Order: sequence, then structure tokens, then C-alpha cells
Amino acid sequence: MKDIFEKCRNFHFAKQLMAAGIYPYFKELSSEQAPEVTIQGRKFIMFGSNNYLGLANDPRMKKAAIDAVNKFGTGVAGSRFLNGNTILHTELERKLAAFKGREAALVYATGYQMNLGVVSALVGKGDIVIVDKLDHASILDGCRLSGGEIRRYKHNNTEDLERVLKESGPKHGKLVIVDGVFSMEGDIAPVPEISRLCKKYGARLMVDDAHATGVLGPRGRGTCEHFGLTNKDVDIVVGTCSKSFASIGGFAVGDAELMHYIQHLSRSMIFSAALPPASVAAISKAIDIIESEPQRIKKLWDNSKYLMTRFKAMGCNTGETRTPIIPVLIGDNMKTFALWKALYDKGIFTNPVVSPAVPPKRSLLRVVVTATHTRDHLDRALNIFEDCYKKVLKKKTPILTR
Repeated sequence: MKDIFEKCRNFHFAKQLMAAGIYPYFKELSSEQAPEVTIQGRKFIMFGSNNYLGLANDPRMKKAAIDAVNKFGTGVAGSRFLNGNTILHTELERKLAAFKGREAALVYATGYQMNLGVVSALVGKGDIVIVDKLDHASILDGCRLSGGEIRRYKHNNTEDLERVLKESGPKHGKLVIVDGVFSMEGDIAPVPEISRLCKKYGARLMVDDAHATGVLGPRGRGTCEHFGLTNKDVDIVVGTCSKSFASIGGFAVGDAELMHYIQHLSRSMIFSAALPPASVAAISKAIDIIESEPQRIKKLWDNSKYLMTRFKAMGCNTGETRTPIIPVLIGDNMKTFALWKALYDKGIFTNPVVSPAVPPKRSLLRVVVTATHTRDHLDRALNIFEDCYKKVLKKKTPILTR
């Protein structure tokens, strides 16, 4: 008789990394998210956070959260559909809609739940959902939950997208979903061309702005602002509140009728407790700060350009990134882990990313700079990085099996 737990006993990859002393995950931070963090009493320059604008430890964000707890308590004890909807939630939705230039917005407890709920509400049996092969896992899981037919096209390849759209035919409802910024390699989707193809073949377009909000566009409005697109070009924009908004949660913005429909059909909203008041208040304050301090966005980009220039001078392969997400492509999983460990030992925190999170032979170190890193942080980190990079790439590394 087959034991369903057999796979657990046969999972050795993480244990092999632990035995080799290069296991990089679940590190316990004992400080707030900042340019420097503390792990086991040691200081690290944080180059592995999505705290793009440096708001996660901003005193104004903390005060907004504390004030919300004092007035509304620590949780709402129910879903928004029933008892968990506060005036904070609806006020935030109005603010998000205005920030993104849309009629209405919805707020979810997490970005993952948002993609599950939005996609499965819009797509059903007989519909076709078309995704970029490198779309985020939450998008793909939402597609699977929807019951619609899933079709994929080659990453950022609009010719392949047109092929898929042609083959899908006019009898099916079609939704194309794409990340505005791809989270691992930092490249930007060609949304204007994707939008043109969607109109040509009668498909609707959804753009996930998780890593574009607060980053792309002079005012941080995201992918549409970056390309100068309007509501007529992109039907629905979604995203997370755990990056530039420095909290937790997910959002969707679009026409009022569309949001009304999703609100009443989205299972991950109806059957999950609502976002805690402290998180809602923090997101709202983040929007205020982003709108009043556009210099944060400029500093983020200045820092990332400086880092990119130095990485290229070292001979690093940074792929197709066009954002402050800087991938240092290594290709070999074990060398990627080895480089991570060498940097970690010297006080630099980065993220090793290996297959299946990225395609085979595309393993990388994901380096992310923030608006609150100083030039001293960058120079110290770069000097360490250059030394470790050269040493590790010359070494032979053992092959581990999954």
C-alpha cells in the first residue's frame, strides 16, 4: 500500500544544502526591514528585500498602524462579505482607485489570494486564459482554480502571443494575464503591443503590477503610467501591498461594474478574513507618502543605476532587467548557492534563485536595492561582491540531487 508521506521521506535537496552549509532560506531576522538588518546578532546589508521605497520602517507608517490598532483592534474577526468590512477598507479602496486612475478598487488579505480570487471569478469553463510562461505562481494557480483552459506563450514574445490568440478563436471568452515587471529578472512586459493584440483578437487584458507599483512611472503609478497607457488599453490592474506599500495585502482596480462583479464572486475574498486594520492603515499612509515624496522613486532609480553600472564593470551578466530588480545570472545552481554563502559570510543578504523558480540553467542571485540605501551601503556591498564573485566562479562545486 502506497504511503502518501513517502515523498516527504525522499525529499533530500534542502537537507543536502544544510549539510553543505549553504542552505539560504528561512533566516530569522531580529530587526525591522531596513537597509541594514540583524540576523543572529550580526549586521547585514539588505539586498534581498522588496521594500523598494524604504517605507517598511518609516515612523509615519508605524504610527498609522498603531493608531488603527488603538481604534479598531488587532483584527476584524470575519470576512469583508460579512462583519469584517471597516471604513478603513472602503477608504483605502477609494484611495487606491484614485492612485491608479480607475473607477473602483478591491482590497484582499494577500496578493496571492487576490490573484486566486480575481482570475477564478472572471474565468470559467469554456473560457481561455492566456499567460506568459514566466507569470507569477499565484496567477497560474488562479488559472488552475478557474476551470478555464490555460494556454501559455513564450516569455515576452508577442509573436507567440499572437499565435496563441489566433488559435483560440472568437467563440471563447479570452483573458490575457501578464506581469508588468517580472519579479526574478526585472524585465518589463511589452504591454502596449500586448494590448494591441488583445484588441485585435477580442481578448481582455489583466496586468499584475506587484513589482511595478511605486517603481515604474514618474509618480510610481506602475506599468500603465510607464508606457503612457489609459484605461482603454488595460482592462484590469492588480498587485500586492507587500512591496512598495510596505505592508501585506492585494488589490485590484478597474471599472466599477467589473469590481462589483468580482467582489460578489471572488471566493478568496468571501471565504477569508479581511485584512487587519493596522495593515490597511499602513497601506493608506504609504500611498500618501508616495504621492507627496516623488523623490523616493528618483532615489530608488539612482541607486539601481549606480549598482548596475558597477555590476556590468565587474563583468556580471544582469540579463534583460530594466528595473531596480538586478539579477546576477550564474546558470549553475550550486555556484549560485556558493556565491550566496560567500556574500552572506561577509555580511551581504541576497536571494539565490534556482530552478524551478527560474528556467533550467538560468539560476541567479536576485539583488534588490532600495531608496533608503546610502552610497556607503552600495560601495561597501559592491567591494565585497566583486571579491566573492571572482573567487566563487573560479571554484568547482559539488553536484547535489533533488
